[in-house]
Amino acid sequence: MKSIKEQATETKILNRLKDRPICLELVNYLFSDEELQEIQEYANNVSIKRLGYNDHGPVHMRQVVYNAIKMLNILHDFGIKTSLEEEEIGTFEDSMCAIILAGLMHDMGMAIGRQSHEEMSALLSQPIIDRALMHLFPDNLHKRVVIKAMATEAIIGHMSSHKIHSTEAGILLIADGCDMTKGRARIPLAINTMPKVGDIHKYSANAIKWIGIHHGERLPIKIDIEMTADVGFFQIEEVLLEKINASPAKKYVELYAGVEGQERKCYL
Repeated sequence: MKSIKEQATETKILNRLKDRPICLELVNYLFSDEELQEIQEYANNVSIKRLGYNDHGPVHMRQVVYNAIKMLNILHDFGIKTSLEEEEIGTFEDSMCAIILAGLMHDMGMAIGRQSHEEMSALLSQPIIDRALMHLFPDNLHKRVVIKAMATEAIIGHMSSHKIHSTEAGILLIADGCDMTKGRARIPLAINTMPKVGDIHKYSANAIKWIGIHHGERLPIKIDIEMTADVGFFQIEEVLLEKINASPAKKYVELYAGVEGQERKCYL
């Protein structure tokens, strides 16, 4: 049974894709895939209950997809082509399909463990990607190969530990970093009360009140973050900024952050 938050995030994604019929068909297919749902839920169990990390499950993966769709659409609004478009090997909708696949599967490897989980995610995702793309493009091997490769690059690259080169993978990397609000830390903070190394990630995420992704003023994408306490700067400087700096899409992003009631700090 999907949680209310999962269903609400799915609705947001569906609304964002109402003018993209192929992408809409893809997310509906994936949202109903029972194996994908089971792996996402088990990955979250391992992350929170076994390892004491924050949310890496179905809600997080859906939120990353939503963030990535917003950012890719903003680039499209500014007339900026994706890598597949620039290289004349695919369409904008192909790029969108790739980030949807990657977003919904990038943390599946947490079902195995934290170390190298991006590589394990790529491994676990392949059969699901294959059947989803066969459902969408049964007679188009070219699209299946290109979208699968792009989605796999984005999955492998979402921790910024592997060099990535495409705009699509770069957007997914930043979209993942943007899901760091207090909701992701709520459950682990409630069930893990003994202090240990790594708690700063939970407490800093808990200080993030909201994150806005908008059309920018100087650059296409504006990321605006409001916090309830200074500890939130750790999450921005040690997690999000590191991902943006490693992203091929960095040149399109401006970043602002600050504690509520105080002036925003401009990072990019």
